Amino acid sequence: MKTALVVLNADGLSLARKLQPLLDGASVHGLAKRTSGADQTFDDTMEHLRHLFRDGITIVGICASGILIRAVAPLLDSKLRDTPVVAVAEDGSVAVPLLGGHHGANDMAKQIAGIIGGVAAITTAGDLRFGFALDQPPEGWRVANPQMAKPVMAALLSKEGARLQGEAPWLADAPWREDATLQVRATDKAGCENDQTLVVHPLTLTIGVGCERGTDPAELHKLVMDSFAEAGLAIGAVAAIGSLDLKMDEPAMHALARGLNLPLQFFDAPALEAEAPRLQNPSDIVFLETGCHGVAEGAALALAGPNGDLVVPKRKSARATCAIARAPAPLIPPLQGSPRGTLFVVGIGPGSDGWRSPEASSMLRAADVAVGYRLYLDLAGDLIPEDKRRDYGLGQETDRVIEALTLAAEGKRVALVCSGDAGIYALATLVYEAVELSDNPDWRRIDIAVTPGISAMQAAAARAGAPLGHDFCAISLSDLLTPRDVILQRLEAAASGDFVTAFYNPQSNSRRDLLDRARDIFVTHRPPSTPVIIARNLGRADENVSIVTLAEFDTASVDMLTILIFGNSETRLIQTGNGPRAYTPRGYRGKQ
Repeated sequence: MKTALVVLNADGLSLARKLQPLLDGASVHGLAKRTSGADQTFDDTMEHLRHLFRDGITIVGICASGILIRAVAPLLDSKLRDTPVVAVAEDGSVAVPLLGGHHGANDMAKQIAGIIGGVAAITTAGDLRFGFALDQPPEGWRVANPQMAKPVMAALLSKEGARLQGEAPWLADAPWREDATLQVRATDKAGCENDQTLVVHPLTLTIGVGCERGTDPAELHKLVMDSFAEAGLAIGAVAAIGSLDLKMDEPAMHALARGLNLPLQFFDAPALEAEAPRLQNPSDIVFLETGCHGVAEGAALALAGPNGDLVVPKRKSARATCAIARAPAPLIPPLQGSPRGTLFVVGIGPGSDGWRSPEASSMLRAADVAVGYRLYLDLAGDLIPEDKRRDYGLGQETDRVIEALTLAAEGKRVALVCSGDAGIYALATLVYEAVELSDNPDWRRIDIAVTPGISAMQAAAARAGAPLGHDFCAISLSDLLTPRDVILQRLEAAASGDFVTAFYNPQSNSRRDLLDRARDIFVTHRPPSTPVIIARNLGRADENVSIVTLAEFDTASVDMLTILIFGNSETRLIQTGNGPRAYTPRGYRGKQ
């Protein structure tokens, strides 16, 4: 669940930061003119709240409840679709679920109250009278037809009453009546819903699947749905889908899991072979190909656990197989097997919270572990708890990538943290290179997602004006990975081509002459008045940005925390109300 902690002042921000690490998937949204350092900022409170509500993001407003009510009131539709909204007093005394109580708001209010020592003001009748909500079952259960929850609960609260069919321990203490018309039915069977019955499914069923490489997702989906239809079982009673880890990157399986909104777990061959005595259709051919005598039946049974039973033996289509098992009790996380590992390659920008994208923040929050240079992890420290960190020093780029890939191959969600943009002089390239050169097949099955960040040259350009308004290029002056003669060749090409040029890694303690060579080459191709932007520690407390001319430029004060931008022959320096600014015209005025 994505959660926005919405704050309007410094007191609210302080409380939000206390809550954020303990609320899964939470980000802090602050009113720009009254807060500083929020993950995201906004100028119009009411419009921002409506935007969050429309996007289905849980809202925890650390503010007066009236603000939240007035903001979302025009958008209210149905209690079955309401986004959870919780109001929290700025002093932490009370958390009030305003909307979506049975869709997470009640639980969120209770969780917040537990963190801050306040009171959760729960007002929904079922929770108060019986301690449960029919449309928000506990973990391990799912409601098939939630529209029936309201009439059944109303009957249960009145003299009319309702009856219970099947085993549902979480409902056992209610005053059920055997002669009542309306009922709650706990079952894994399909087709039990009607206008007098609320159906709740225990998540006891598991699906095992296998398929050939490149199987059409529609074929696998049809096989599974046909198998359930013929057995009279409900997809809503399924806890998870399972398969062999060799199929971890098979698109058809992931399409099936997405379409059914179910977790997809994988097992290695020894784990599935351990289920061989319980298989109804063991295959020596499958064993020769995979190391286990059955993928679909084995995976279904492995998910269901040692006391589970196979209820639908292996069924086949042209290129896929499917089996269904039943566990003796609802299955709740952590499930057996391992999910497909995910590697988030995250560019956090130059360092400030305001320059970090929402997607990057979301990936950092979602990660089980974050790997990176210790300074970069410090810069995103508000999103990375200490127990998730894997710190490395400078010069250990390969070690960082190898650990990140190794952890992801184990089924973890890993964030590999880079400054600036992950694909610009950073580790995204090294990740793909390592995967290509490795003989570890598990690395190729990882789900790799790269998110962009604001690069140092973009940040420097924004601070200094608009020097990248026309054709530009970037050159790293580090000769650790690029031969010196290649760097000199590229410097000559950029200078003679009249590109605005950004210089990364311009100068270190041990490498002091390449920047001088760069300046000397550019002097032969540019006028002495060409603006040079010198930007150091962008986005941080000691940020410093200055603009000099090429004739004035002195390389002595430049270090590895500095990025440089040399203008082209058209780049101009002007005085503005904010001081000197450089820009490179593109020729718009000449076309008018």
